[in-house]
Amino acid sequence: MNAASPASPVPHPLRVGLIGYGLAGSVFHAPMIAATDGLVLDTVVTSSPERQRQARAEHGEELRTAAGADELFARADELDLVVVASPNRTHVELATRALEAGLAVVVDKPLAAGAAEAETLADLAERRGLLLSVFQNRRWDGDFLTLRDLLAEGALGEVWRFESRFERWRPNLKGGWRESGDPAELGGLLYDLGSHVVDQALTLFGPVTSVYAESDVRRPGAEADDDTFIALHHASGTRSHLWVSSTAAALGPRFRVLGSRAAYVKYGLDPQEDALRAGARPAPGEPWGAEPESAWGTLGAADDVRPVPSRAGDYPAYYAAVAAALREGGEPPVTAREAAEALRVLEAARASAAEGRTVRLGD
Repeated sequence: MNAASPASPVPHPLRVGLIGYGLAGSVFHAPMIAATDGLVLDTVVTSSPERQRQARAEHGEELRTAAGADELFARADELDLVVVASPNRTHVELATRALEAGLAVVVDKPLAAGAAEAETLADLAERRGLLLSVFQNRRWDGDFLTLRDLLAEGALGEVWRFESRFERWRPNLKGGWRESGDPAELGGLLYDLGSHVVDQALTLFGPVTSVYAESDVRRPGAEADDDTFIALHHASGTRSHLWVSSTAAALGPRFRVLGSRAAYVKYGLDPQEDALRAGARPAPGEPWGAEPESAWGTLGAADDVRPVPSRAGDYPAYYAAVAAALREGGEPPVTAREAAEALRVLEAARASAAEGRTVRLGD
């Protein structure tokens, strides 16, 4: 029985087919699926025999593997949810095939190359009564959850400027499609880390009226942007300044949020990605996503500041919410329409950087 409608109860554990077992599939999606009550990782699709062996070693010999998506869709009636964690260029095609096969879908970010494609996918999912969600896991970073709490409490007052940095020092190229200059690959940092910082800004401060961006290719031999700045003016009046970079020899604060009452400043990245890369896995009742006190951010003004305990990060909450939406109905944790709004901003940023102008939205 397929999860043909978010409002239709599903009596058995929800069976998940995962397409792609590279970094996204093996480090982020598969562990979160396996850790979620009510979800079962049924099949992993990868053409690599080595990755097939890796998947079975990590998730049990009973795990089914397939060399291609055709094999997975041939037995769509044995699945409830398809997760698309393959290269960016394949997201729209595979999501469309999954929806047409009657399956709920989670797609790794970015959902599509642009807002129009994302809206088309959202329309298809709605016509067929199927869940379509986008994996924006950084909404469950501990520092982001902490900032949301501070904003809800009014601790910063009116927020004038939101600064967000996702910076790394990677002066040497790693190769692969993420660094390709082919526009069809959707490589580069604007659509990679930029998808996260733009999504977070929209989640916190709402719609954007104008976008300005600077995007550069800094490293020798690089083809795709590796150092990008985006400035957003929100309809609420807040300005967001967002940096994504692989060429930052000195890292700035992850967040610096300036308000009429106080500022929140936080250094360092959420620890969940490093933990997952190192092989740690979330387990019921076990600590997960906590930061040491030395990594906490500060709240205050001028010299009157205090440390703010960071909330524990909670990537497992994403798939728990997906499972709940499939079983009980309601919206998924991240909707395709939200993804389309973020893509509209990313498209404007790309145009701004290429043309050296501010792009107005909603005109």
